[in-house]
Amino acid sequence: MIIAESFAEIEKILLSGGVGVLRTDTLYGLVAVAENQAAVERVYTLKSRDETKSPIVLIASIDQVFDTCDAPASLDSYWPGKVSIVLPSMTAPSWIQRGNRSVAYRLPDDMALQNLLKTTGPLIAPSANPEGSTPASTITEAIAYFGDAVDFYVDGGTVTDTTPSKLIRISQSGDVEALR
Repeated sequence: MIIAESFAEIEKILLSGGVGVLRTDTLYGLVAVAENQAAVERVYTLKSRDETKSPIVLIASIDQVFDTCDAPASLDSYWPGKVSIVLPSMTAPSWIQRGNRSVAYRLPDDMALQNLLKTTGPLIAPSANPEGSTPASTITEAIAYFGDAVDFYVDGGTVTDTTPSKLIRISQSGDVEALR
């Protein structure tokens, strides 16, 4: 385990299949490259996450969405920002869909994080806590949860606004439904 100090260091670890904790635009997240099945499964094990619960996928642009969508113009009206959008999916990897035929994406409103995503590709980023526990609001809390079981930590300060991202679903036809 290391306290990472540069995005170059984080990119190298993530692209080699590593898992880490960093602050996203909402909460601290337990992150891994979405297209790396072993890394994604490691996150599920670390969190004791329900195997049927799909992860949030952070993207740097609409181009990183696994499937094409009939409503890309509507996505621009929500992103970037604290809005997670569930889109239908037929081609996303099974370890991302988890049998749900959909994927929840968020394009963060944080340029440093977007730049990381441009290099690593989409990252899964469920909250940094074991399933059923309170999400970590500091890196110290995340370390208490995961210790040496993750490859890196990035200290992003204390999370003071613990409001989760807004969650909406957009159907293939473009219909919008608020979920949270």
